Amino acid sequence: MNIQMIGIDHTTAPVEIREKFSFTTTVQGEVLARAAALPGVLGAVVLSTCNRTELWAHCREGAQPPLWDCLCLSAGEDAPRYRDRFRARSGEEAVSYLFRLTSGLESRVFGEDQILTQVKEALDRSRQALRTDAVLEVLFRMAVTAAKKVKTGMQTAVVNTGAVGSCMQLLRDEGYDFRGRRCLVVGNGKMGKLAARALKAAGAGVTVTVRQYRSGVVEIPAGCERIDYGRRMELLPRCDLVVSATVSPNVTVKYDELAAARRRERMLFVDLAVPRDIDPRVASLPGVRLLDIDSFQVPQSEQLVRMRRWAEETLERQVGEFLTWYDCRDMIPLAGRLSERFAEDSLDRLDSAVRQLPLDGEEERRLRGQIEDMARKQFCRLLFAVRDEAGAAAFRQCLGAVEKLYESPDAGPA
Repeated sequence: MNIQMIGIDHTTAPVEIREKFSFTTTVQGEVLARAAALPGVLGAVVLSTCNRTELWAHCREGAQPPLWDCLCLSAGEDAPRYRDRFRARSGEEAVSYLFRLTSGLESRVFGEDQILTQVKEALDRSRQALRTDAVLEVLFRMAVTAAKKVKTGMQTAVVNTGAVGSCMQLLRDEGYDFRGRRCLVVGNGKMGKLAARALKAAGAGVTVTVRQYRSGVVEIPAGCERIDYGRRMELLPRCDLVVSATVSPNVTVKYDELAAARRRERMLFVDLAVPRDIDPRVASLPGVRLLDIDSFQVPQSEQLVRMRRWAEETLERQVGEFLTWYDCRDMIPLAGRLSERFAEDSLDRLDSAVRQLPLDGEEERRLRGQIEDMARKQFCRLLFAVRDEAGAAAFRQCLGAVEKLYESPDAGPA
């Protein structure tokens, strides 16, 4: 199995390095194109979030394409100096890692929800660019399905997941009271909306920035005010708390502008973006505190430790199902042909009974089609149950036995 990945994340590099490899959607397309052009690459997927950037590839057996070069070229000239910050995985290690990642077990915040959507979107982008293949399609889909099972089991045990919830919990633990605070949220994307809703629910007065060209159609969280992004500095200096969470590569809070503004004596800034939205130098201004994506995480309680153990056991079984599928994928066409033979055989055995029914021509044709379809599906269901429960060897043995049955001279209906 030649599935490979290379990536950088919060465990290997701080945000000031990760942001150098945080790619826009356009650049991700360029990375995919470069990867697809490498000898031996059959399919590729790029995952780029605030905490990680990864390139995944399914390759021909024996191929070792230079995946790092694709990331390096897209990141710029200074990228080679960060080569040791990247980790490569392949084979079963890579598969297991993707299942854990999609379920939130590799996240800074255990069990966080956003990574599941991000993995799905990464596959969608690759699919739309025609850069994926059947193996990566199944791998990522099965990882998403497994993650949904895990998250269903964890939903009552994990609360306030994600960067927004973790940051707010950190501040609460320090005694910060959100009630009555004037808050500005810069950015009205997914993260911005999450932050605005959470702050509003905590009792803060929240204003959200919107781009002028979208101001007539964009929706903001209920109960929040809006202000044009270009006018943010009119309100920002009078706020207690400023959260910035955009996907723009541009700085949203500039040091010079904030230093020159007449502002509150004490201000708290939270930068949830990668690349960072807020100029890190603002932390040096009197009365200003700046938190970024690396400033907080959820402590591991006993409950979360138990939940992690349960999740890992669940994922181990799900990974096993993918490995079995991979080992048996060459038998899928035969399974399809045998299911057709089984459907034809079933219909032949019921032919006499169908003819005796008081049906007109169209009704009889419809019934025959339903019988064939039901038989085909049930046959595949039984076969794949053998594959999933008994393993690849039993699946092959079962298919071989059925194939011999239909190839024998007296294989017609009894």
